[in-house]
Amino acid sequence: MTQTEDTIVALATPSGAGAIGVIRLSGPEAITIANSVFKGKDLTKQATHTLHYGSIIDGDVILDEVVVSLFVGPKSYTRENVVEISCHGSNFIIESIIKLLIKRGARAAKAGEFTLRAFLNGQLDLSQAEAVADLIASNSKASQQIALQQLRGGFSNQLAQLREQLVQFASLIELELDFAEEDVEFANRDQLKQLIYTINKIISDLIQSFELGNAIKNGVNTVIAGRPNAGKSTLLNALLNEERAIVSHIAGTTRDTIEEVLNINGINFRLIDTAGIREATDTIEQIGVQRTMEKISQSALLIYVFDAAEISIDELNNDLERLRKPGVEMLVVANKADLLNDEQLLSLPHTDRAIVISAKEKQQIDELKNKIYNAAIKEQLTGHETLVTNIRHLEALQKTQESLTRVLNGMENVTSDFLSMDIKQALHYLGEITGAVTTDDLLENIFSKFCIGK
Repeated sequence: MTQTEDTIVALATPSGAGAIGVIRLSGPEAITIANSVFKGKDLTKQATHTLHYGSIIDGDVILDEVVVSLFVGPKSYTRENVVEISCHGSNFIIESIIKLLIKRGARAAKAGEFTLRAFLNGQLDLSQAEAVADLIASNSKASQQIALQQLRGGFSNQLAQLREQLVQFASLIELELDFAEEDVEFANRDQLKQLIYTINKIISDLIQSFELGNAIKNGVNTVIAGRPNAGKSTLLNALLNEERAIVSHIAGTTRDTIEEVLNINGINFRLIDTAGIREATDTIEQIGVQRTMEKISQSALLIYVFDAAEISIDELNNDLERLRKPGVEMLVVANKADLLNDEQLLSLPHTDRAIVISAKEKQQIDELKNKIYNAAIKEQLTGHETLVTNIRHLEALQKTQESLTRVLNGMENVTSDFLSMDIKQALHYLGEITGAVTTDDLLENIFSKFCIGK
């Protein structure tokens, strides 16, 4: 476990030369240490949430002119005294100031230690602390919104309500154990059963939300596949609106996968352009086709592209049957509409999972983007629901549900002490999510993944 009685220091802005760097201190001696190297107002006598201009000095040497931000505990991110020194972004200046602060009594912070202190001091619960890391890593509007909602306590509040209801029943069952000889029943079994049904439904919804939440957090793996010369690379370029992939009339130009990120309505789609699917004519192409099939199996969404002017209905159906994978949504894209007459266009499929386009002429590309978004999100994202994005939370919810299922199954034929054990187990797993139940190993595993300075 980290020590919280000492004062820590770290660079809070990205390393490398820039306009400014922000050096953060937190701990009981943060203000005193900063004041010992600051030439300006006496920081120990200043009010919280104030800014002060001055210089950082090492003896008679001025290291830099700075602005110091003062946050007196508990009104700070960590609930400790916090000082942030905004200096010029020279690596030499930053390193010199940090070395000086360490010399005056601070120590270098570990990864995530500021947020760990915020958790240990009750400023954040564990799921909110993890949301801080998710917010820093967010690379789309949707992932930012989900992390922000969790940081504000949306997920935590929902879990707290579930735990409170379970705690009440656990207390009543514990009371029954004290009066075991009198055979008294304080916890109404029908009410307990109804409560568990309700909680299990909420937990099931949270578990099911993980697929969408994880996709939003990490991006939706989307494979573009089809026969050689169907226009897959042209389509990738049209979606990205740039010449990213090599386009040629020669079949089999793409031998390996090409990956790019496309943002649609705030959701990142990780587009993967693959080698054409056909009987390979050489070893390299064979490896490319094999990788295509592997990528499809690992994807959440498959965009199957075919040359509408060349492929027959039987060939199309055979391809679709071959490429369908459990759990993988499929969009069927008829390409090269610019080469078709009106009768041919009418014969092609037009559904919510099929579209006719011309990638070369960029016809219907915006409509295709809408279909890609709808196929992945399925109208699930409203901006108000709680989504599970963390595998640790998912596993804890699954274990909670298993414990509650044991309570339901044993309600008619097991004694109160066994019911109490299973309810306590459920409470334990719910508590692991928010940090009501923690271990040093768990905290080390979570916060070691944070950046230093946060």
